[in-house]
Amino acid sequence: MAIIVGSGDYRYEQIDDWAKVPPGWSLHEVGAVGVDKRDNVYVFNRGEHPMMVFDRDGNFLRAWGEGLFPRAHGLHMAPDDTVFLTDDGDHSVRQCTLEGKVLLTLGTPGKPAQFMSGEPFHRCTHTALSPKGEIYVSDGYGNARVHKYAPDGRHLMSWGESGTEPGQFNLVHNISCDPDGWVYVADRENHRIQVFDGNGRYETQFNNLHRPCGIFMPYCTCPICYVGELGPATRTNRNYANLGPRISIIDNKGNLLARIGGQHPGTGPTDYIGPHGLCADSRGDIYVGEVSRTLWPQYWADQPVPDGVRCLRKLRKIS
Repeated sequence: MAIIVGSGDYRYEQIDDWAKVPPGWSLHEVGAVGVDKRDNVYVFNRGEHPMMVFDRDGNFLRAWGEGLFPRAHGLHMAPDDTVFLTDDGDHSVRQCTLEGKVLLTLGTPGKPAQFMSGEPFHRCTHTALSPKGEIYVSDGYGNARVHKYAPDGRHLMSWGESGTEPGQFNLVHNISCDPDGWVYVADRENHRIQVFDGNGRYETQFNNLHRPCGIFMPYCTCPICYVGELGPATRTNRNYANLGPRISIIDNKGNLLARIGGQHPGTGPTDYIGPHGLCADSRGDIYVGEVSRTLWPQYWADQPVPDGVRCLRKLRKIS
């Protein structure tokens, strides 16, 4: 029996066993997901084969990146069908072809900047492109900054510092940009998405979110924003309802359109553990990657991680 989730204009059939992974292979857990112009799906994961590529029906096409990405974290698909891959364990961003050839590297692989120095990078998390092709990098776990680069990789500017005021960050975890050049930053532990102009000037913020982790905005006029939210981080509010983990769909003004997920972290049919990266294809289908193994001890420290814990699902848009 089909599982239908969402509401209003945003209703989906949930498909958990969508990706046909080759025998003996494992995704382990999925940091990020992206789609190309043909709706092929790129799954950036923390297994032995960091990039696995599938068609929209889940048929395996190819894999690459072995030995290059120690900890897959962020993926941004560029308009020219190259892909920007952010590795927070390697402190670097690589622009690659869809076959895995490295075209550009930002940061010094394996060598982090000093903790909270403001210099790039210390556990960078994600990338986005401006309408002019400028590169924004969210940075991240060991910094509280957004860095801006020219398309050729020249550093242009940076903004942000640790804190809770507008323009400050408490774990800048994801970033996106719309066709008008506004920059949307998932300020995860401040429970908000902040919006800036292309030079880092604060514009507004979206609240009504809980630990926004992954964000994806289709590159179109007046895009909606898909947000993956994490659940409670402490045992004191572990069983509180309406906090996630979940998927929220908002418009580009921050208004809530729909929510998908259970009341608590879990392994049930409609539950999530760690929706970390997500994207939508040309038909409006959503692909959600989870870092379930990383977050499992946060929720169930006294229980071992089960084999085959879910890390990828597809939500097929219902017309």
